[in-house]
Amino acid sequence: SVVQIFKGQEMSQSNFTVSYGPNAGMIQTDLGVGNRLDLTPEEILKNVQEIQMKNGLPRSERLDGMHFTVEMETGTGKTYVYLRTVYELHKHYGFTKFVIVVPSVAIREGVYKSLQITREHFNELYDHTPVEYFIYDSQKLDQVRNFATATTIQIMIINIDAFRKSFEDPEKEDKANVIHRPNDRLNGYRPIEFIQQTNPIVIIDEPQSVDTTPKSKEAIASLNPLCTLRYSATHVDKYNMVYRLDAVDAYNQKLVKKIEVMSVRSEPSFNVPYIKLIEVKERKAKIELDVESRGKVKRTTKTVKYGDDLYDISGERELYRGYIVEQIDWTEGNEAIEVNGYRLRVGDAIGDIDDDAIKRYQIRKTIEEHLNKELQLRRRGIKVLSLFFIDKVAHYRDYDKDGNPMKGKYAVMFEEEYKNLIQKPKYRPLWDDPGIDKDVEKAHNGYFAQDKKGRLKDTKGNTEADTDVYNLIMKDKERLLSLNEPLRFIFSHSALREGWDNPNVFQICTLKDSAGTYVSRRQEIGRGLRL
Repeated sequence: SVVQIFKGQEMSQSNFTVSYGPNAGMIQTDLGVGNRLDLTPEEILKNVQEIQMKNGLPRSERLDGMHFTVEMETGTGKTYVYLRTVYELHKHYGFTKFVIVVPSVAIREGVYKSLQITREHFNELYDHTPVEYFIYDSQKLDQVRNFATATTIQIMIINIDAFRKSFEDPEKEDKANVIHRPNDRLNGYRPIEFIQQTNPIVIIDEPQSVDTTPKSKEAIASLNPLCTLRYSATHVDKYNMVYRLDAVDAYNQKLVKKIEVMSVRSEPSFNVPYIKLIEVKERKAKIELDVESRGKVKRTTKTVKYGDDLYDISGERELYRGYIVEQIDWTEGNEAIEVNGYRLRVGDAIGDIDDDAIKRYQIRKTIEEHLNKELQLRRRGIKVLSLFFIDKVAHYRDYDKDGNPMKGKYAVMFEEEYKNLIQKPKYRPLWDDPGIDKDVEKAHNGYFAQDKKGRLKDTKGNTEADTDVYNLIMKDKERLLSLNEPLRFIFSHSALREGWDNPNVFQICTLKDSAGTYVSRRQEIGRGLRL
């Protein structure tokens, strides 16, 4: 479908031009050879409308820029598809300059790895067409010059962060990316000028994470692309869509795993008064209860003191009538309250299943599903992985007052449940497997960001510390998939989002209270879809 966008474009060596007329914002110079488009916007629009009609997609009435969208479900081989598209565009029209823009180090490494492992395959398919690819590095600007001057297919992989800072004012040297600063090694030119003059075809991998801000959009435009091709499962902006492979298509074509959902929750029973003791301080306590406000009941934390009537605190809910705070004990080690004859210690609840009991049940069912799959798949040489998304790093790995690491509650629950389950007679065949280590601590680990002291912390998954962690996963994928490597259960705080796909993830357990955004939920589930 992407190749058809340029139907009618002449294939000839004249696609390479080495002199540039006075173009908007361009120096008349001779910096290299680039892509040249002979078609008019009207001809392109006509081609796009034909593709859309053939693929059953909404028709674009006007182009509004050379932006084209391909939607492909996570795990269906998006990277392979756009790399093959590069070869096809060269084969049909002689285009040679391509820039792949990615949102993170993880995806950058993943794309680079894909280019390495598909090289032989593409050599066979395209008669050893010469291709050079590299990751943009501000320390190796000769690669940028070579990108501009070479006549073979050139593929540059670049992280959006490498070129979106302060390009409107390169004088602010400390703020501007190196790519926007004049450079003596490049005869005083800015590295980006070499890229601009090639008129590259820009491929945006995961645009919902790349170009959602005005600054990022401006940065992409600053590359002077011949066109942009956007590939994702979860697009925010759908410019001129030319192909869609959605979740249903992907499943029907057997391109992704089937998903089974096991939902575990305690139904809030609003007919029984729910009270949970959160903490006790001198003469006061924090409790959680179901409060009515504007006709809606919501589970809320409130501070109470001796003599308080929970009927008043709950917004005059009838089922709390008669529930008075009769005693508060704040002596160390005995922290508790008494309400209507019920004595509650910190963490105790009445009128509901304790939240930790639900989390423990989720962990147990995940381990059970995992072990059942291991019984089926290990003998076929397939390593089984399970992924846990958690709410707080401290719930998996905490620190004592001296800063020594200690197990959080999820790690403790995991080890207790794992030890109980693995003893069952049905799992006895797994005991003799060299990859099933008797040491339960080796079976699980967490991938989290670290602060400067090496302590783990909560992040949104986009810090430099996260980058180191994602690198470990991306680069150690082969070791992780070895049956002799005992690690099989992975805990993560920020979703191992775009860029970490592993075909061996068979269970995903969400130990988080918030459902998250639609896109983040799609991305989390996507981690386990790949076949």
